[in-house]
Amino acid sequence: MDCLQLLGFLAASLMFSTFYMKNMIPLRIIGMASNATFIIYAVNAEVWPLFVLHTALLPMNFFRLIQMLKLIKKVRSASEDDMSFEFMIPHMHKEKFNKDELVFRRGDKADKIYLLKSGVLTVDELNVVIKPGELFGEMGVFASEPIRGATLRCGSEVELLSMTDTQIKQLYYQNPQFGFYLIQLLLKRFSQNEGHGERNNNDAAIPPEELMI
Repeated sequence: MDCLQLLGFLAASLMFSTFYMKNMIPLRIIGMASNATFIIYAVNAEVWPLFVLHTALLPMNFFRLIQMLKLIKKVRSASEDDMSFEFMIPHMHKEKFNKDELVFRRGDKADKIYLLKSGVLTVDELNVVIKPGELFGEMGVFASEPIRGATLRCGSEVELLSMTDTQIKQLYYQNPQFGFYLIQLLLKRFSQNEGHGERNNNDAAIPPEELMI
């Protein structure tokens, strides 16, 4: 067996190994190594269709590798940064409410999340105040039964920005930071709700579903 055949078997082995890889970054790196090896083999063996194929695949694998590295960087940045929802604003719709008006009632369908732009909101069942800059309503949207677990009342004239559950899913897939912000927010809300349950003076703590707005 000459060196050229060994090179061909090496290229084939590298390509074959990619089918057993689950991590995308090593897969792309090994794929690129296989492409480069096949290109060298094809040039020396004068197998031009194989040369054309792997010459095309090499930059594609490189491009996908760069995409994955950028995505990981964004996700890492999102996990380390403080929560900021500025990037969501262009996707949201403005809504205005008067003082004492209800944004939603307990038992209503939960199909939106909200960002309070101005004014004050109170959660009737919990005596909790929501202030400008806070995102809310996500617990009900992501619950197994998407219904509001509490009533939200305007303590003043209020301006909200809202986003539908369909838009949330689209943004989740398009923006990895948003996915991490949602996870952080849900964990924070669960922690807050647990605290409210523990501070409840009644013998029975507030059921979790009643804390989900």
